[in-house]
Amino acid sequence: MKRRDFIKTAGITSLATGATIAAPVVHAKTKIKWKMVTTWPKNFPGLGTGANNLARLITEMSGGRLNVKVYGSKELVPAFEVFDAVSRGTAQMGHGASYYWKGKSEAAQFFSAVPFGMNAQEMNAWLYHGEGLKLWTETYKPFGIIPAAAGNTGVQMAGWFNREINSIKDLQGLKMRIPGLGGEVLKRAGGTPLSIPGGEIFTSLKTGVIDATEWVGPYNDLAFGLHKAAKYYYYPGWHEPGTTLEALINEKAFNELPEDLQSIVTNACKIANQDMLAEYTARNQLALDTLVNKHKVDLRKLPDEVLNKLKILSEEVVSEIAAKDQLSGKVFKSFKKFSQQVKNWHDVSERVYLNVR
Repeated sequence: MKRRDFIKTAGITSLATGATIAAPVVHAKTKIKWKMVTTWPKNFPGLGTGANNLARLITEMSGGRLNVKVYGSKELVPAFEVFDAVSRGTAQMGHGASYYWKGKSEAAQFFSAVPFGMNAQEMNAWLYHGEGLKLWTETYKPFGIIPAAAGNTGVQMAGWFNREINSIKDLQGLKMRIPGLGGEVLKRAGGTPLSIPGGEIFTSLKTGVIDATEWVGPYNDLAFGLHKAAKYYYYPGWHEPGTTLEALINEKAFNELPEDLQSIVTNACKIANQDMLAEYTARNQLALDTLVNKHKVDLRKLPDEVLNKLKILSEEVVSEIAAKDQLSGKVFKSFKKFSQQVKNWHDVSERVYLNVR
């Protein structure tokens, strides 16, 4: 009784005086365990470690009440079965990129990367302060999945090639690992796009199964040793100007969480989203210096003729996909409107500043 009177009195005193008294720490007896499956090789720099970071954030922010264990590609399910695993509830979370799931919904591709589309800063603005996240949630709703942005690579590289690209004709007959809308554009240019999991890229390029590959950028490409399998390294990443990576959350598992843990999960995704972009920004140039100066990589810019033609083809492809179904059309309309809005602002802010600094 004395202890209760003391706590009660202390609470009243703190309110009256404005003093801060730490509330007693309450540890919930129930500890929840979640599995996170990813499309990335286990512990792979940037992507795999980004998934690890998200799991760590959720576990630490919840005080261990929600413990998330990460499984890399093939540890629990193959890379391209992550979506189904989360949808079925085999795993409560997944980490990947939405363009891998175009077989589930054409609209999904717009939430990862659109050729010549929005960069990382603009994508985040559309998702958080436009209609992006709302439409993304609508897209995944039929599958029992809640999406969240959980990483961004920034502008990627055009990729590694075992042939020179001097004109658009050099893309004809090219077998290239390139997913999503970028792959559809390459196909329109006469190439053959292939969707290959990250862990199989090096061997496929080295053995000639493919002639070229895009992956991410110098930080990740150096880690994969892609400079040992191809001669030419081209930029810019026209196909992925600001690739949003995703957390896939099983809707039923999420709804079973108390509200504070739900908030922790969604806010941990936001932290992981920002942190990954910062990491790529910090590490890409250091890796590029190593590739060029130590490994003597032949770094080249794609000719303007090629980029201009790819842009025309991209507009055709994206418009055709938007016309395939009502949801894709709605998502594309929102994406296009917001893209023009932020482009107009960046034309008098970011673009001008970068050109003059």
